[in-house]
Amino acid sequence: MGTNDPVSTERGDPRPLGSYAVLAGAFSAGFGALLATAARTRGLPERIGADDVALLALATHRVSRTLARDRVTSFVRAPFTRYVEPAEFNEVNERPEGRGLQRSIGELLSCPSCTGQWVAAAFTAGLLLAPRPTRAVAAMFSSYAIAEFLHIGYAAALRAAG
Repeated sequence: MGTNDPVSTERGDPRPLGSYAVLAGAFSAGFGALLATAARTRGLPERIGADDVALLALATHRVSRTLARDRVTSFVRAPFTRYVEPAEFNEVNERPEGRGLQRSIGELLSCPSCTGQWVAAAFTAGLLLAPRPTRAVAAMFSSYAIAEFLHIGYAAALRAAG
């Protein structure tokens, strides 16, 4: 939507609502296309098992946090965010920059929950189109997530004990 977003500025709203609509449309169109491709090429499953849902949920958690908050993925967010300060567990706090689509992308990329929807869609598409490699990748990220929870719990236990 450029530097000025008429949908939000007409209402005096600083949020780039038109740009949000562009991102929502891109997500919907992309995920719809992936579902259509999966239906055409492999057929959609009757259901997705709870084990796959749990695996993808853990992997989605880890990947979305890595993309949205990890120090070493700052280069992905840099065109859309500004560094604010370090955070715990090798994460950083950043704030969205710019206006319109640039700001909307910054908000998306700096929010683990927001990014999580896109990551979950990618994992779901992978499960439908290429289940074996998707499960392998998801297992790696799920293992990483569980290990991280253990690291955080261990650190908390040490603080409480000492």
